[in-house]
Amino acid sequence: MTLKLYAHPFSSYCQKALIALYENGTAFDWKMLSPEHPEIYAEFADLWPLKRFPVLVDGKRVVTEASTIIEHLQLYHPGPAPMLPAEPKAALEVRNLDRFFDNYISTPLQAIVGNALRPGHEHDAYGVKQSTCVLDVAYAWLDRYMEGRTWAVGDTFSLADCGAAPSLFYADWTHPIDPAFTHVHAYRQRLLARPSFARAVDEARPYRALFPLGAPDRD
Repeated sequence: MTLKLYAHPFSSYCQKALIALYENGTAFDWKMLSPEHPEIYAEFADLWPLKRFPVLVDGKRVVTEASTIIEHLQLYHPGPAPMLPAEPKAALEVRNLDRFFDNYISTPLQAIVGNALRPGHEHDAYGVKQSTCVLDVAYAWLDRYMEGRTWAVGDTFSLADCGAAPSLFYADWTHPIDPAFTHVHAYRQRLLARPSFARAVDEARPYRALFPLGAPDRD
């Protein structure tokens, strides 16, 4: 049975799952979540009432959360490019870095973007300031961590890099990465050059007007 992915191409977490699918050439049926397809959105909401995407349907299994989707794919639909190493200690390190990108890059950047989407009288300047501080600390830590590295863990592209790519992509749009953090910028460029992520970025280009802070004329 063909895999079904309920997703939108401009979503960072959808891109995270897409990268893993593209890395392995895994066939799937894309269920586009958009106002033009209300019937698909209704299916999605019925599958996952919390209405957070992406959602993967694999036969009778409904898999939520991008990281879990990627691990599910490796377990049930393995391809030539494993997203988690077989060695447990290395896999733990990959999972740890994946949580770093989700919790300390994606979460604060989404708080800033979410604030921009609110009506003016509901803006939270204090919350935005807190989020930018978290991003600055995360950028500084990542710059030290990435010195001498190509990918997040070891020499192989992994789940952690799937999370890093859209996180750093949108984070630099939201709260620019200091030019002094050269290792972060170099890593971000390597991610953008990765064919799987480059494909996801290109598929999302028609939706850049949706970015409330203004999508820059780059990337």
